Amino acid sequence: MQKMQNFKKSEFKCPCGCGLNFKDMSTEFVKKLDKARKFADTPFNITSSIRCLDHNEYVGGSKTSSHLKGLAVDLSCGSPPKRFKIIKGLILAGFNRIGVGEFFVHVDADKTKTQNVMWRYKNEI
Repeated sequence: MQKMQNFKKSEFKCPCGCGLNFKDMSTEFVKKLDKARKFADTPFNITSSIRCLDHNEYVGGSKTSSHLKGLAVDLSCGSPPKRFKIIKGLILAGFNRIGVGEFFVHVDADKTKTQNVMWRYKNEI
């Protein structure tokens, strides 16, 4: 994989310490995410990327979560203008599965799931 311009490999790891990390992420997904960050012209702070089964269960993730496949990240967004920039960058980069929360944006590239969708999260913590 070519060098990423906007991320460090250390940003892509399961927080439980199980060992899942950047090498377990989809190369195509990470390249597209790097492109989206350039389009957005605002920092992307990854709050969740690849997850093992145990950590996914711990955080209340779906049993079919795209995080388990290395095809998803959650990005922190503390304000409506930042959320807009993130979503705009993701769409311009070609992402078509976006979940919107009050404090984060989820994006995935899971082709086994419905395409061209955007949803909102309720009752987020």
